[in-house]
Amino acid sequence: MLYIALGCALLALLVWAGRARRPVLKRREWRFLSAAAALAAFTAAAFTGLRGAWGSSIVLVVLGLWLVSSTRPSGASAQPSAGRMSEAEARSILGVGPEAGASEIQTAYARLMRLAHPDKGGTDGLAAQLNAARDRLLKG
Repeated sequence: MLYIALGCALLALLVWAGRARRPVLKRREWRFLSAAAALAAFTAAAFTGLRGAWGSSIVLVVLGLWLVSSTRPSGASAQPSAGRMSEAEARSILGVGPEAGASEIQTAYARLMRLAHPDKGGTDGLAAQLNAARDRLLKG
């Protein structure tokens, strides 16, 4: 039971630290850690339930359910349409000037997308904005 309490304390510390300006764990790492902790909570709930400690078992099941729900992505991000974005906004997002050609636009897009891609810790919304800005500038 001591290990479960220490694990919960560590998880609470990570959640508290994640509310700071810069999260300790990125989305990908949090989802993996949360899924592993949920599996551990369900296993501990089964073990304590078999030993007759129903109160602890119920608490662990609730903790496991909360952890499972936190691994799911929260809502679908709205992807902006390239038609609604002005050319000035698109240039501002990509950081290119009015005289930038197609190759410079593509280079700026690739550089920013490497940083903002959801698989690298970025958000879906930011990646969608970069896609919309590139499409707006390259397709006219």
